[in-house]
Amino acid sequence: MLIPRAHRHYLPGYTWHLTHRCHNKEFLLREPGIRLRWVHWLREARKREGLKVLNYAVTRNHIHLIVIDDGSSRCIQRSMQLIEGRTAQEYNDAFSRRGAFWEDRYHATAIDSRRHLLQCVIYIDLNMVRAGVVTHPREWLHCGFHEIRNPKKRNGIIAHPKLLELLGTSSHDEMIKMLDSHLSDLLVSGHCSRESKWTEAVAVGSKHFLQTYKEKLSRRGGRKNIRWLAGESENLILREESMVYESSSGTTDGRDYLSGENKYSWLECGGSPFGGG
Repeated sequence: MLIPRAHRHYLPGYTWHLTHRCHNKEFLLREPGIRLRWVHWLREARKREGLKVLNYAVTRNHIHLIVIDDGSSRCIQRSMQLIEGRTAQEYNDAFSRRGAFWEDRYHATAIDSRRHLLQCVIYIDLNMVRAGVVTHPREWLHCGFHEIRNPKKRNGIIAHPKLLELLGTSSHDEMIKMLDSHLSDLLVSGHCSRESKWTEAVAVGSKHFLQTYKEKLSRRGGRKNIRWLAGESENLILREESMVYESSSGTTDGRDYLSGENKYSWLECGGSPFGGG
């Protein structure tokens, strides 16, 4: 068994925004049933691995997930292997299909707390609005929007206490009021467009957050060719200088917002475990 290729910018103890795309940008998640199965296995990852989930969304050809790495050994990696592996296996079995279901790596961006986490939570909520599929996040079933507002007493997915804490709110009502206010402002203004920082940055946060992150990365022998991107002092981005963009994402500017430089292998073996490569 091969050891997975380590995320070159991975550090334990951070909050991460993960994005994973279907193989060759295919719409393999287009059927509601397979999206529900992905959500089922996400719930299982919470139960089996203790994965702490702050928000998620399953679209027709990729997923978004905000999770906390509490420092426990390989929790996120094992969870992604469970969720993505079982979803792929069930889809391939159901449709007598062979070959890879997912791209072999998922993108990960470290996120600061409070305002930056708020921005990322809302960004995920607005995914299908940006795609023109719905006019409001409440119209899309396969996402964390509903459970964040209506916590489940049993078999829930969202880690509400951690979400409250990291957003800097003291009560559920206060958190929802803040989320809905921010969401409403963006919907009214029409500022719901794609933000590449969530899918190409190494980390997003305040200057202090990014300085600390970069210092820790250097001490662990991580890559040093990451640079600051322009922004306000409390809303900065770290990105790898050597990132090469390929026009494989279908974006209008020709850049691949899920480029390979900041991705992490989700398999423990070399190739798809369900046939094909």
